[in-house]
Amino acid sequence: MRSSLRQKAIGICEAKIANKGEAVGLSFYAFFANRNDDPELLMEAATWWIKTHQLDHFEKAVKIGHMLREQL
Repeated sequence: MRSSLRQKAIGICEAKIANKGEAVGLSFYAFFANRNDDPELLMEAATWWIKTHQLDHFEKAVKIGHMLREQL
């Protein structure tokens, strides 16, 4: 996953946790706007989420944030 997407995803995880608490879940779609304006980037996130890490559709934001920070 490219660095810019990783940083954006970490920020989104942190914001979700701050707003809804540590039990909040999310999917990789949370990293994007409601419309698909960058299909290549969306597929990059989907590949990281589904193929590389075999994650469920929804995961805890705390877990995802931790995974993303480990790969910096």
